[in-house]
Amino acid sequence: MPVVRRAEVVLPFPADAPRRPVTLALLTDTHLSGPDNSPERMARIVAQVNALKPDLILLGGDYIGDDKGGATYDARASIAAFAGLRAPLGVVAVLGNHDSRSKINRRALGEADWRAAFARVGVTLLQDGAARRGPLAIGGLKDIYTRRIDLPGTLAALDRIGGAPVILSHGPDIFPGLPDAPSLTLVGHTHCGQVALPFLGIIYVPSRYGTRYACGLYRDGARTMIVSAGVGTSGAPVRMRAPPDIWLVTIRPA
Repeated sequence: MPVVRRAEVVLPFPADAPRRPVTLALLTDTHLSGPDNSPERMARIVAQVNALKPDLILLGGDYIGDDKGGATYDARASIAAFAGLRAPLGVVAVLGNHDSRSKINRRALGEADWRAAFARVGVTLLQDGAARRGPLAIGGLKDIYTRRIDLPGTLAALDRIGGAPVILSHGPDIFPGLPDAPSLTLVGHTHCGQVALPFLGIIYVPSRYGTRYACGLYRDGARTMIVSAGVGTSGAPVRMRAPPDIWLVTIRPA
């Protein structure tokens, strides 16, 4: 089961927002496929997230698992467990590279079908768009590894709706391109290396920046980013020194 990691971040709240902290949970890279992940395990993880009592839940993509020698599931089954998530400010999601439909990935859905499938389980899907949730403005981006994202348009949408800016993206490659202004970026994709070797640590993550943004919390100027290990696996159903995790982040007003 995932470990729970915690962080606190200070962001500028709107002037008319209550001055109480907001908590959000980041759940990403579920990769529903056997032998290591199953609907039953996902039900337990959903219960684990709910027990944290977050105000808001964010889903970071890569819901579809690959063939690791066990059971595989279609796109709608891959997100079915999210119907059990509960948070006062709701649940918001983006897609990952495993969720992008292509000639070699027929289990994924097109964007309109994904949006409808998430709506049926009570989740808002953002694809280069923004949504206000309490004092927070959530900007959700398309998958940076398989799609052309509209970062300027998403940032402009965040400005229009107001709120403390939280950017949800599947992977960390978005971070260097963000303006140096107060914001929190939440991502997955790296699995924290999935296999980290003794003494050597993380040796590979699928990012153009190598292991620069492999795992954990990063601060660069006014910007903060959290990179989650996710809860599933890809390629091989094994982790070493890179345990699955869920992040619970407390956002306090500046």
